[in-house]
Amino acid sequence: MASSTSPSSSTVPQTLIEKLLTVRGASAQRQVLIKEEDIRVVLETVREIFITQPMLLEIRPPVRVCGDTHGQYYDLLRIYEKCGFPPYSNYLFLGDYVDRGKQSVETIVLQFCYKIVYPENFFLLRGNHECASINKMYGFFDDVKRRYNIKLFKAFTDVFNTMPVCCVISEKIICMHGGLSPDLTDLTAINEILRPCDVPDRGILCDLLWADPENERRDDRPAVLLQDCVPRELLSSARQPRVR
Repeated sequence: MASSTSPSSSTVPQTLIEKLLTVRGASAQRQVLIKEEDIRVVLETVREIFITQPMLLEIRPPVRVCGDTHGQYYDLLRIYEKCGFPPYSNYLFLGDYVDRGKQSVETIVLQFCYKIVYPENFFLLRGNHECASINKMYGFFDDVKRRYNIKLFKAFTDVFNTMPVCCVISEKIICMHGGLSPDLTDLTAINEILRPCDVPDRGILCDLLWADPENERRDDRPAVLLQDCVPRELLSSARQPRVR
């Protein structure tokens, strides 16, 4: 495998972005043929970036926050066409890039390429579908196995296990795929989670990825703003990379 500092690996992400964008405006949603060796270069490079950035990101606006894409590659392209392609817009995605949709490979590879090319302006959080056991139930495993091989799926999993799980915007807005955890009393605890890591059955990491809000409250307590219910100490964190 090429090292992340070789000329080959440094040009692969930008070349793949250009290739992946050639289907913009296509009348039929077709797959993009991507070489396995190019994907491996992207996975190795983006993994190193995730490892060097913290589990808890702290960024400043302007930034566009986006939710699940689930392999809907052409929907992802429409988001970029509407809101601006990187680097003309900064982005924070909240996870669940794969599974369910028919083009998980294209979706996650494009996102990883943007992360490599614009590491301080483009941020990707981990969702509960960036997990091997979930991928084996909802399609990404089968997709990668059919188009490539199981070893490449394991390489994707190695990257998923290094992704950040939480982001604070302007010390006011907490973003994660799932929800808050009753075990989380200090945001700095997120940075203490050792990587690489699978998603456990309980605890802070599990809740950040899995804790979904209920449609109905269990009691008559009035709704409150996030800033009112989350202590300022929780929102304040050590200095981390910011959007430039």
